[in-house]
Amino acid sequence: MPGIAENLLAVRASIDAAERKASRHPGSVSLLAVSKKCLPEAVREAFAFGQREFGENYVQEGLEKIAALADLPINWHFIGPIQSNKTRSIASAFAWVHAIDRLKIAERLAEQRDPALPPLNVCLQVNVSGEESKSGVTPDELPPLALAVAALPNLSLRGLMCIPEPTEDEILLRGRFRLLGALLADLRRLLPHAPLDTLSMGMSGDMSLAVAEGATIVRVGTAIFGARPRKVDQSL
Repeated sequence: MPGIAENLLAVRASIDAAERKASRHPGSVSLLAVSKKCLPEAVREAFAFGQREFGENYVQEGLEKIAALADLPINWHFIGPIQSNKTRSIASAFAWVHAIDRLKIAERLAEQRDPALPPLNVCLQVNVSGEESKSGVTPDELPPLALAVAALPNLSLRGLMCIPEPTEDEILLRGRFRLLGALLADLRRLLPHAPLDTLSMGMSGDMSLAVAEGATIVRVGTAIFGARPRKVDQSL
């Protein structure tokens, strides 16, 4: 079976091909390696083959990994849902946060970010599919949240993030990604001085479609590190 190095090469080749097909500038899409449920050794191996951006979904796991790999100049992204009692750790340890959908969370991150550190790069999560079970603000809720977050200290509002519903309908997926791009364009008019340059969208199964619709960051885990181990039901 191919290893992490071979997988990274294949994913990068897929991104390059998607950029060319969409007439995007080479290198305009950044690969975020989602390392949740991976051992630090796997992250270290990916780093050895040139990967520098890594994403974590769970705070405690991420903090342990950051500590274990403190000798490496990794750019850590937090991409999971955020609980209020976890904001201090996130504000201290990560460079990016991708999934803000409440002003309260943004305010806590801003308050708890050390001013001596660079501003925390943040993206707002939009529920582009309208699923009740999915996190994220509605398109109508986005402008007031963006205005409020952009005014906070110690944060840099960089763009938007989405997780569409799982589907094999490529037309539907492209529509979801296109909506996020249109919302970012609207925000640029609303906030002309904000550094709104980021569309965090697309994962292992749909990253080429996301690139075609303007993604600047694709979040890829399984295609690099393989399938995550499933939880074992302890009641059996």
